[in-house]
Amino acid sequence: MALEITGKIIQIMNETSGQSKTGNNWTKQEFVIETADKFPKKVMMSVMGDKVQELKKFKTGDEIKASLNIESREYNSRWYTDIRAWKIEGNGSQSSSGSDNNFYADADPSFTPDSASDDLPF
Repeated sequence: MALEITGKIIQIMNETSGQSKTGNNWTKQEFVIETADKFPKKVMMSVMGDKVQELKKFKTGDEIKASLNIESREYNSRWYTDIRAWKIEGNGSQSSSGSDNNFYADADPSFTPDSASDDLPF
């Protein structure tokens, strides 16, 4: 089951780490995105291990597309649901991708910003 969600990062929580029962070290970081639907939804998800470094490429306000897994588990007769992102991609409009490099991309093709021959009087 391949699930994807697209939205803007609205909060990134602090990284947490620990050690499992078997002695392995682990790191986890949670973040919240808001979808751009007619009725926007806020979704909290997490990344673990080396994916924490992948999340650090983004900041609050960046648009992302996350591929994720949803899993529920029972503990003491209560159910807990975990949404874990296994892949995070920029959605083309985040500032960390360098999308501002071509500021004049949508401008009139005959216009060049350093043109010496313009018809402005000043």
